[in-house]
Amino acid sequence: MDRMNQVSQLAVSSPGKIVLVVLDGLGGLPHPETGKTELETARTPHLDRLAKEGICGMSEPLGAGLTPGSGPGHLALFGYDPFAFTIGRGILEALGIDFPLEKGDIAARGNFCTIDAKGAITDRRAGRISTEVCTRLCEELSRIGFQGMKVFVAPVEGHRFLLVLRGAGLSPDLADSDPQQVGVPPKEVVALSREAEATAAVVNSWISKARGVLADHHPANMVVLRGFARLPHLPSMGELYKLNPVAIATYPMYRGLARLVGMKVVDCGRSVREQFDTLAKYYAGHDFLFVHIKRTDTAGEDGDFKRKVEAIEEVDGAMPQVMDLKPDVIAVTGDHSTPAAMKAHSWHPVPFVLHSPLCRPDDVMEFSERACSKGALGRFPALDIMPLALAHAQKLTKYGA
Repeated sequence: MDRMNQVSQLAVSSPGKIVLVVLDGLGGLPHPETGKTELETARTPHLDRLAKEGICGMSEPLGAGLTPGSGPGHLALFGYDPFAFTIGRGILEALGIDFPLEKGDIAARGNFCTIDAKGAITDRRAGRISTEVCTRLCEELSRIGFQGMKVFVAPVEGHRFLLVLRGAGLSPDLADSDPQQVGVPPKEVVALSREAEATAAVVNSWISKARGVLADHHPANMVVLRGFARLPHLPSMGELYKLNPVAIATYPMYRGLARLVGMKVVDCGRSVREQFDTLAKYYAGHDFLFVHIKRTDTAGEDGDFKRKVEAIEEVDGAMPQVMDLKPDVIAVTGDHSTPAAMKAHSWHPVPFVLHSPLCRPDDVMEFSERACSKGALGRFPALDIMPLALAHAQKLTKYGA
């Protein structure tokens, strides 16, 4: 029996409340001038207090040396084995914007990007164009049609959009066109099975036509696609863990993932302060409250060390609003590391703190990579976070006689 089913069989309903705060891409690398990471540089008195009173460690989203995408990273935090539950990024984007998917639809996440005269990508995010510009470009791309098939192009946020194919005989067994690096051209979409060959031909034809439509639009003069998928079925967190969960997330992809695992997704404004105000608003009616902070990851991907420090400090400044509620468990971590030095997700483990009246505090005195690496939890799988949180909220019964 796998770990998730074992934990599920022990789960019981209780009044205990769990708040999980995820600073996307939290982990970092030392700045060459100071030798300190973004988290070590930030002034975080409230997170430090949680670390002093709680128990700490370094979480590995997938395992040593493996770099996670945001979807797998979050699935692990919610107690779902990311290797057993593979979810294409396109589905998460579709759910995040409430796109009315139908059975058999194929969804992909798209980026507007910038290519040079030779066709090489110079900016994977097209200068982070505004959502308004993205919306206008999606309207133009929506005019590309195919006989016997419906193609939908919908804006998500900033440079990101959703592509949905609807028709007979489609397959999601497609490789990405996004090389996820600059200096090289977008890849051809390759069929990963014989059944997907016709679908690959359609997608490549659409990309070619999209390039023509976008030729005079700078910086968004090309598209890349990834995460082709159909809508999967996952057991809900209510079914698995007897929880009544709510998600407080601003970015569509994370709202979509939360819906997929059965969380109630609520409107929460755009700022960190509005998100924590929303947490307080819904606190009484839910026993699992997930708060997702996107700004830390965006700053890391942009290579902006200072902005990532500021984002961490902004969250720390809002933490007293959570602490004053006195939940049974406060857990703070990230879904992966996004060091500004790398401008990308990385394989480095992520700082983690669990604060609860029932925990045994360790000797950690601050919330940082160096300090948490010496915590009592050591280096551990992110899949252990959910059972740890459930146990400290007294939501797991005894195993065996």
